Amino acid sequence: MNIIHKLTLRHLMKNKKQTLVTVIGVVISVAMVTAVITLGSSFLVLMQKQTIQNYGEWHVLYKNVNKDQLEAIKQDAATQQLITSKERGFALLPGSQNINKPYLFIKAFNAQGFNNFPIALSEGRLPQQANEIVLSEAIATNAKVTYRIGDRLTLDVGQRSNPAGSGNTDLTQDEPLRFLNGTSAETLIHTTTETYTVVGFIKRPSWEQTWAPGYTALTYVDENMVDANKTVDASVVLKKVDGNVFAHANDLSTKNNIGSFKTNGTLLRYYGVMGGGLGKTYNSLFFIVVLVIVIGSISLIYNAFAISVSERSRYLGMLSSVGATRRQKRNSVFFEGAVIGVISIPLGVICGLIGIGITFHFINSMLEAAIGVMEKLTLVVTPSSLAMTCLISIVTIFISTYLPAQKASKISAIDAIRQTTDIKLTGKTVKTSKLVQRLFGIEAEFGLKNLKRNKRRYHATVFSLVISIVLFLSVSFFTSNLQKSLNVSQKDYNYDIGVYKNDEVATLDERLVKSIVSLEGVTEYSLIKQWSGVFTWVAEKSIPEGAKPPWDPDQGRYKYNLQVNALSEDKLKAYAQKVGIEYAKLTNPAHPTAILIDVMSYRDKKDNKIIETRGIQGRAGEMLDLVSMDFNKESVSKVELAAVTDQFPMGLVRSSFEIHLVVSEPVFDQLMKKSKDKAYSGLYLNSKDPLKTQQDIEEMKKELEVSNIFQVRQHSEQIILLLSVFVYGFVALITALSMANILNTISTSIALRKREFAMLRSVGMTPKSFNKMMNYESIFYGIKALTYGLPISAVIMVLIYRAISYSFSYGFMVPWTSILYVIAAVFVIVSLSMYYASIRVKKANIIDALKQENL
Repeated sequence: MNIIHKLTLRHLMKNKKQTLVTVIGVVISVAMVTAVITLGSSFLVLMQKQTIQNYGEWHVLYKNVNKDQLEAIKQDAATQQLITSKERGFALLPGSQNINKPYLFIKAFNAQGFNNFPIALSEGRLPQQANEIVLSEAIATNAKVTYRIGDRLTLDVGQRSNPAGSGNTDLTQDEPLRFLNGTSAETLIHTTTETYTVVGFIKRPSWEQTWAPGYTALTYVDENMVDANKTVDASVVLKKVDGNVFAHANDLSTKNNIGSFKTNGTLLRYYGVMGGGLGKTYNSLFFIVVLVIVIGSISLIYNAFAISVSERSRYLGMLSSVGATRRQKRNSVFFEGAVIGVISIPLGVICGLIGIGITFHFINSMLEAAIGVMEKLTLVVTPSSLAMTCLISIVTIFISTYLPAQKASKISAIDAIRQTTDIKLTGKTVKTSKLVQRLFGIEAEFGLKNLKRNKRRYHATVFSLVISIVLFLSVSFFTSNLQKSLNVSQKDYNYDIGVYKNDEVATLDERLVKSIVSLEGVTEYSLIKQWSGVFTWVAEKSIPEGAKPPWDPDQGRYKYNLQVNALSEDKLKAYAQKVGIEYAKLTNPAHPTAILIDVMSYRDKKDNKIIETRGIQGRAGEMLDLVSMDFNKESVSKVELAAVTDQFPMGLVRSSFEIHLVVSEPVFDQLMKKSKDKAYSGLYLNSKDPLKTQQDIEEMKKELEVSNIFQVRQHSEQIILLLSVFVYGFVALITALSMANILNTISTSIALRKREFAMLRSVGMTPKSFNKMMNYESIFYGIKALTYGLPISAVIMVLIYRAISYSFSYGFMVPWTSILYVIAAVFVIVSLSMYYASIRVKKANIIDALKQENL
């Protein structure tokens, strides 16, 4: 160790407070980087495990492959596990008491499939031969049909078909039962007789939708059952999941003449593998967020080293006077950064991991209680994540020390000893407007002159504030837009169960509604009368380019579908209050008025991205024509738009190429009098136990269609809540970094001005005047920081919005609430920092402060 390094270490030991402040700043920065990387990797692993638990583990599915093709897939170098499966089809379940679920849905897996898919055996064993079968427990509890292990089933297995439907296409397990006049309209075609022996029972699989028409029954299939004439589906778990998944699957399919394949996009996205616009969106967002983190860290660490160099300027000048070269002075600062890094980086990594570990401990119980997430957030620490953390931290420290090191190398002996580099006074430099003194007094002028006189420290503090503003607003905007894009990509179901009437009379009678809503477990309900056979005429300029419905040349306008919905009195009162209008305005049948929910979404075919937009650009007070499908382009009625909103009441969700009108029941009845259409009604429920509630409704044996979408809703809520935990944790870290940055910069800057403040007090400045001066300095800091911070934040928000627009399209939302928070927080944090720092200054002895050697 040379003499310069020894002197640097001695200086660090002598100035323990400054060294400690710098170490703490770097520890916070490293902890934040560690926390963000660990939080991101842990979140992705959790979502991988949760997705596998819900839907099984596979990456690529090759459809209808024969024996040779199956062998090629098995021998492929990228294949780690091979799952063979076959959907045998549907068979009528003899004696089923559930008219909405009359079938068994028979699917076959090989042994690997039973391991990779979420199949929970409750009794017996899994099938080992093609003539063995396991049945869902729901057959006994829901269909009221009892089987025992050892029973033999002879079934006619075929495909569902709806002769009354268009195209007579085969129907899958994901499509609900088709009804006609209250009875099933379906038949089974291409049937074959098959015999199975029951060898066990399984819990209802999570992939079986609640509206599925068949109870799951699983049998066995293996490679030996495949020949040139028989095919199976082959699902592959890959050895390595990366961006080549799509290209490799396509090449394998092409080489072996495999008809079609699909990738497990839900799972692959949590491995960071996304194609098309979604990949561009995530890559762009990742780059922007990492850049914001690094800039924030550099700001914090740079200010610490810059102030340290300013404080050491006389010491460096003395080194220069005894022969220290520019390189030695520069290396002195680099060595200081290396010492700080050796101490801070391990501490920062440990603090970051401990902080995230404690956070996960408290979050897991909340996640399980709130949304039923069975997998737990676990701390995922990989060598690559630690290496990335250390690399980012080292680069950040190097960049932070580079400019101070360059400045230190240029300090001459004379300038350093005379202390002329930091403060240079000219009349022009400290000139202020006379208006400042007249409006705010001499204290404000002193405060402004102090800022002008200490420009470097002033700029450092303003820079810290600007970075803090940009960090907070950028991350808040990033957070809100991630949630918005997630909401756009998924149906915003605000209920668990929908109940409809399958009969000529499609409305639910009052007695039936009371019976359903009084069931145990029902927590909330909404009964909505609905009319769908209606449209309105809309001018071309009012409709987005990609969402244009059919054009009517006679009318010279577009034909836009509507759905008219009547809420009950109590629900409509609450909804009217929510959107900000008086309920009384909606109840006059002689003058029909409605609330327009003017929002829709669609997938743009050209760019393959989801777009959310306004539907018809409606305005409050506008008259809207309602045209029934049965009337030949003639208006049935006109309604006035009492309000236009984007908020949905319980039971209504965003639709594609259709918008909703909400009216009162008297207005709805008046509108229906003029139409030949029949109204129908839907009862929408929330329940503590949706599956039990569904079973109770189906046991009423009415002509009811029960749509239980709680699984879809629960999955959406799981993703949104987990994402919220991630992004708001990120916001909290950014906020902590920003506050530490500001407090460090201002308190250190104030501490270095002890001589200046002592001089002012020595010539008669009172404590009251001193406080006023500090308050005005705080105001000047805040105004200057906001002047730069808000426009820069706006630019970054636009970049984030453009990154997200690769996959989603919706209106740019200015985060006014976050901006107001930032404006208030800037002045509060600056004032508290100034107050904290000035307390220490005011306690100092005037004589001792005037004798202080360091600036």
